Amino acid sequence: MGAMGRIFETRKATMFARWNKMAKVFTRISKDIAISVKAGGPDPAHNAALRRALQNARAANMPKDKVEGAIKRASGQDQQAYEIVLYEGYGPHGVAMVVETATDNVVRTVANVRLAFKTHGGNLATAGSVAFQFQKMGVFRLAPEGIDQDALELDLIDQGLEELGEGSGEKGERQIIIRCAFNVFGKLQAALEERKVPVVSAESEYIPANVVTLPEDKATEVLKLVDALEQDEDVQKVFHNLV
Repeated sequence: MGAMGRIFETRKATMFARWNKMAKVFTRISKDIAISVKAGGPDPAHNAALRRALQNARAANMPKDKVEGAIKRASGQDQQAYEIVLYEGYGPHGVAMVVETATDNVVRTVANVRLAFKTHGGNLATAGSVAFQFQKMGVFRLAPEGIDQDALELDLIDQGLEELGEGSGEKGERQIIIRCAFNVFGKLQAALEERKVPVVSAESEYIPANVVTLPEDKATEVLKLVDALEQDEDVQKVFHNLV
């Protein structure tokens, strides 16, 4: 691999599958749709963020009526406005965490997030004290079939590609992961669309500068906190530096 950075993937809390993750995914994407429509209008042709949200909806097999309902609601006058609020903290064993929420009630959200941290042996930190350890990036996941990684890397390096490597999806399937600085997210997205590269998902993510590994029992304690946070209705995504 050329001069690209090494792709590492943080641990996913997949061992706790007792709750309905699918319903949660649909809620999260509905909010992404609402936020992108509010910001850039209901026409995907002129709204890159909405195109990404719709792409992610397709990848998650979100029912069409749910998707259309989300767009319609977001275009209406009475749509509740979601505010994106980041919370920062440390999980058990000093694992750094950034929790991205989309909320219409910050008082409720901060109380729930704080309680989750406290219950699971972590603590909420002050704004700015943890997030600097992460870089906000655009992250695309691609199905690897028929992709020449070296050629793609060379082709996209001028479009803002910073890192390319392999990872795995929710079900352990192989994926190619490419990352760019957040400010060129739209540019790289357009380049992929132009080349008809099949994108599985496109998300903004907070990527840790340094990662930590822990023995399995301690890692499990951290992932229990991640899991508890992910179940909260206001939480969109949880980022941490445990690999």
